[in-house]
Amino acid sequence: MPIPSVLELRVCRLGIDTHQQPVAFMPRDCHVCRSEGFSALSRIELVKGTRRVIATLMVVDGQWIGGGEVGLSESAWRLLGAQEGESVAVHHPAPVESMSAVRGKIHGSALSREALAAIVNDIDAGRFSDVELAAFLTGCAGNQMSFTEIRYLTEAMVEAGERLHWDRPLILDKHCVGGLPGNRTTPIVVAIVAANGLCIPKTSSRAITSPAGTADAMETLAPVDLDLPTMRRVVEQEGGCVVWGGAVQLSPTDDVLIRVERALDLDSQGQLVASVLSKKLAAGASHVLIDIPVGATAKVRDMPATIQLQTLLVEVGSLLGLNVQVHVSNGDGPVGRGIGPALEARDVLAVLRGDAQAPQDLRERALDLAGLLLEMAGKVPTGGGYALAAATLASGSAWRKFQAIANAQGGLREPPMARYRHPVLADRDGRVCRIDNRVLSRIGKLAGAPAAPAAGLVLGTALGQRVEADQPLYTVHAESPGELAYALEYAQQHSELFFIEEDAP
Repeated sequence: MPIPSVLELRVCRLGIDTHQQPVAFMPRDCHVCRSEGFSALSRIELVKGTRRVIATLMVVDGQWIGGGEVGLSESAWRLLGAQEGESVAVHHPAPVESMSAVRGKIHGSALSREALAAIVNDIDAGRFSDVELAAFLTGCAGNQMSFTEIRYLTEAMVEAGERLHWDRPLILDKHCVGGLPGNRTTPIVVAIVAANGLCIPKTSSRAITSPAGTADAMETLAPVDLDLPTMRRVVEQEGGCVVWGGAVQLSPTDDVLIRVERALDLDSQGQLVASVLSKKLAAGASHVLIDIPVGATAKVRDMPATIQLQTLLVEVGSLLGLNVQVHVSNGDGPVGRGIGPALEARDVLAVLRGDAQAPQDLRERALDLAGLLLEMAGKVPTGGGYALAAATLASGSAWRKFQAIANAQGGLREPPMARYRHPVLADRDGRVCRIDNRVLSRIGKLAGAPAAPAAGLVLGTALGQRVEADQPLYTVHAESPGELAYALEYAQQHSELFFIEEDAP
């Protein structure tokens, strides 16, 4: 019997979520495994027609994958576009040629425009393993990327994904560098700006290590998983949107890099600049406002780092045709009261509706940012943006515009509430002098956010306020008793989360 020139296996869908990593599973005694010399963690290429997927191999003992089959994770299944039982070719992938440039960078060589384009294309095609991604990110970490390299990386990331073009001369956008729990200004800002007749097609991210991203919070109010034609229809109809950027494939390489960067806990200003600007360029923006909260437990912790980041954002943006303005804000503590998708969405609704109990710090931050965007657009002279933003909010115009945007995206809904709640109390009288943003976010995550949309926590006090013993500092919300207990156990181990100065005798 002749030996086939192409080794094929039948695919089966295993329903295993491996996030963005395509993973394949083969029995240890599989004839392809043996003949190709595959072993656990080998990189293999799966081919079906014109589609190619490079996956990490897991070798399986037992009978749960049949002979002549290869099992696929959800990400591999989606990328390959296969049907249950179809045959796919399986073989070794070609060597990743762009890794030579990565090795050169690690040894101190600069990355050229061509090298960065090749690296990004290989990452986008799934040719880089996580180890290779980690090598690239490590070589670029800290301040090891030059101004020119950051520009080339940004350009390459834009070219790798979709790019939107709008039939308007001025397209606004905003971004917050992050690090503050509950800082959910975007839906409010979009509503105010769009209510003033300007265009702000906002694509936002989901949470990676925080209790909520803007897309997670907005999803409890309206659909955010829109395709490009639907997004374009919403923007043309209402002047703005708040959608998940991952659904429209804007700068997809960035999502892969962020996943590995966060796992390594690396802080690279060059990568941050390329990440932010590539997504703004891909979204078709012309004018971008970037908020940089600065604080001891925020992402950016001191003014020297702030100035350096601001310079890179403005100058690289200018070279790429973006008008970038940076707003430096206080990053000492959380913003609003809710932390977690639905709880943050409730704060957004309270501000937009003009509720008397709406969190004023969230309202003021949103008005500051919206006002600056109105000024950037020439809607009012410099210094007049805040007043116009405040008037738009007070008149109800922003609330009406937000309802229209949400309905155009698929329908406005009320965010859910968690069934299980438990307060954490102050152990003494005094004034709250410091709050650890990172520990606060961790508690929200352990309570189940963002996967459980109603989970998280609600603050009972704020930075600078006076509290009394047994007053709730915050209340943990969870959708299951186990997650509630898990979060509370961690909270008990980190009672220094709220630093309270006792009253002087």
